[in-house]
Amino acid sequence: MKKILGLDLGVGSIGWALVNEAENDSEKSSIIKLGVRVNPLTTDESQNFEKGKSITTNADRTLKRSARRNLQRYKLRRENLIEILKENNIISNETILSEIGNKSTFETYKLRAKAVNEEVSLEEFARILLMINKKRGYKSSRKAKGGEEGKLIDGMDIAIQMNNENKTPGIICLELLQKGKKSLPDFYRSDLQNELNRIWEKQKEFYPSILNNDILDEIKGKNKSQTWAILAKYLVWEEIVTDWDNENGCSKIVSEEKKLVGIKREKKGLELKIEDYKWRVDALTNKIGLEELAIVIQNINGEISSSSGYLGAISDRSKELFFNKQTVGQYLYEIIKNNPNESLKNKVFYRQDYLDEFETLWEEQAKYHKELTYELKKEIRDTIIFYQRRLKSQKGLISFCELEKKEKIVNIDGKEKTITIGCKVIPRSSPLFQEFKIWQRLNDITINGEYLCQEYKGVNELYIE
Repeated sequence: MKKILGLDLGVGSIGWALVNEAENDSEKSSIIKLGVRVNPLTTDESQNFEKGKSITTNADRTLKRSARRNLQRYKLRRENLIEILKENNIISNETILSEIGNKSTFETYKLRAKAVNEEVSLEEFARILLMINKKRGYKSSRKAKGGEEGKLIDGMDIAIQMNNENKTPGIICLELLQKGKKSLPDFYRSDLQNELNRIWEKQKEFYPSILNNDILDEIKGKNKSQTWAILAKYLVWEEIVTDWDNENGCSKIVSEEKKLVGIKREKKGLELKIEDYKWRVDALTNKIGLEELAIVIQNINGEISSSSGYLGAISDRSKELFFNKQTVGQYLYEIIKNNPNESLKNKVFYRQDYLDEFETLWEEQAKYHKELTYELKKEIRDTIIFYQRRLKSQKGLISFCELEKKEKIVNIDGKEKTITIGCKVIPRSSPLFQEFKIWQRLNDITINGEYLCQEYKGVNELYIE
């Protein structure tokens, strides 16, 4: 008798059967057991599974759990903020903290913008604090690259320099490379886009029949290779050349159609990079060849494309606040004042922008209300609204060395438990671990045969014992 397990694997279920199969006439085939295991997939999960999307049910559940936690923490901050405002007699149980009445949808935004320079009541200020508490900005784990920590974010110091000296990212990079600097700064997407627009408008003066804004719109959001492919499709021009006329026995002038095929570059490394930036700077004021222009546009558009769209948009808004000397509240109120139907949902700012606004609002309103003390400001700012818990330690996930660990029985709360003690493993990033891996790889090498002979170009024979 032969036993066979049969499986029917489907998207939403797995059918199975265990059967006995007769091998001769004296035996009789039979079904031992069968059943089906249904996978409770939703329609979206089933479609994602069929399309081969990598998102799993667990990952989707984790995202939703994270959203619930964020909502729970926001509500807890709100409760604590209301409680402390009541304790300091800023609001009472009868205070209305919401917008009521006709045409009051954006009243709190208006108060928030007004409070920067004018007096508002304590109840109105409480409403402003509750609004800031709801959206308190994006906080990155990256450190600022320039200036005092938390004051200058990403490329703000470079953006200020370019604004004061009327320079572009290409000019800044060329100056740094000519001074021997190897690392180049990060730039805001808006600065890179402005540089691209300036070069495009200048070169249109020299190539009006070739360059048009439709090409500029088509390369928007494209990477370097895609940008070159689009430019190669449009950048076609006629070039005047001299040819010999055999019939008349003299030279004649003819036009030849040229296409973008690229330039053979002899320079390499740093010299090549400097030449690219020189073309980039020259294109701002002088006429350059179409092939050089294509390389310049390709490089700038590649930098724009490679920068993060989400973080780039946040950085550009922060830059706009800085140069316009606005707070987040003033920026948002100006948007809805111009267009009440525009959505503010995706207008994200850095955490530091909200902190700067909080400081400005508090200092201004403290001039009119003695209840707004420094101690109260510190508690609301650092303990409630902008409190950020530290990341949980992951030291417990580091395993013990297999050669150094041992188990030990200890008494905890009257119960005997077995714990593991010994040396922890070294991080993979440690130079000692890297050296160990090198020696391990070398010792893993085995050579078959007493001698190994190899022909290699000018060397006749190489003997390794």
